[in-house]
Amino acid sequence: MTFVPAGTTARSPWALEITPEAAGWTYCGLRTLNLSGETVTFHTGSSEMLVLPLSGSCLVEADGERLSLRGRSSVFSDVTDFCYLPIDTEVTVTGEGRFALPSALATRRFPVRYGPAEKVPVEIRGAGQASRQVNNFCAPDAFDCDKLVSVEVLTPGGNWSSYPPHKHDTASAHEAVLEEIYYFEGGPGYQRVYGGHEVMAEVSSGDVVLVPRGYHGPSMAPPGYDLYYLNVLAGPAQERSMAFCDDPRHAWIRGTWEQQQIDDRLPFGRV
Repeated sequence: MTFVPAGTTARSPWALEITPEAAGWTYCGLRTLNLSGETVTFHTGSSEMLVLPLSGSCLVEADGERLSLRGRSSVFSDVTDFCYLPIDTEVTVTGEGRFALPSALATRRFPVRYGPAEKVPVEIRGAGQASRQVNNFCAPDAFDCDKLVSVEVLTPGGNWSSYPPHKHDTASAHEAVLEEIYYFEGGPGYQRVYGGHEVMAEVSSGDVVLVPRGYHGPSMAPPGYDLYYLNVLAGPAQERSMAFCDDPRHAWIRGTWEQQQIDDRLPFGRV
């Protein structure tokens, strides 16, 4: 399973369900949930999780805590609040909208926590047609977890992100070993993965690309179509890291950004 079209892994109550076992790896998982006012109860088991509103709002109850997530109207309208769910926890979610639940196999148990939208670090990365927005809501230096790392990337139509192509499949002082999930909204767009794991897929809302190894990028947003993706990453290292290695053929691209302007369509919405 590499390219996962929308709907192909649906299993009630989940609109999308990717477990480490289904992906053929060890750590990363992702579920999405579509709610119209009903309540869903589930158990986190051996995975730590987040509840991230893609659209709409919800109430999350776990470990005696009641967390109200105000959410947003869409992934392009705003940065959202979110919450953290520890391993071995029964959870109830009630709401209206669509919600992503990134997950990672974990061993340490952290408390249930609320992540306010105002504290999410927002980064404008690249320049020119490589300008994109990164919402680092669960990056290693932004939110504490055991294994889970997750960020959102928003790419204006006509731009490229995940560029230059990069990888994180070798342990070194400059690179971490990470499994990675790309979950898409908007589009259509295109995602490339190569170097031992080959994908060239047209992607749109609800589609997923899995990256167990190899270079990934670019993620391409054709003119007229903004593209969003949620990255979920996890790996075996004790310290969480997003360290990567550029494809050496294309690493020079970073040096061109100093002479280019940042796309004035960024940032998306209120930040």
